[in-house]
Amino acid sequence: MFVTNLAILVVSGFVGYAVISKVPNTLHTPLMSGTNAIHGIVVLGGIIVLGTAPHLGAFAKAILVIAIIFGTINVIGGFLVTDRMLEMFKTKPAPKRDEQEERS
Repeated sequence: MFVTNLAILVVSGFVGYAVISKVPNTLHTPLMSGTNAIHGIVVLGGIIVLGTAPHLGAFAKAILVIAIIFGTINVIGGFLVTDRMLEMFKTKPAPKRDEQEERS
């Protein structure tokens, strides 16, 4: 069972890398937003499992808490990166003239 799960993890890592490396820059922001939404659902699921599964041992609960923390960091960081990328497309306000330049 462990070897099967490890093989799935490794293969999914390779597939994820292959898919993401082919994404053009113009689609990065929508992809990042969609990924954040999906990861938010995963974090919520982890919190629900942590609260409702009495059969989990202490080690499993500790791993689950660490996974929830990393997932939360990923979601917040993704939204910050997306916000920063969208700021690049906003028009900047025109600089205001000084009163001395207007008097001249």
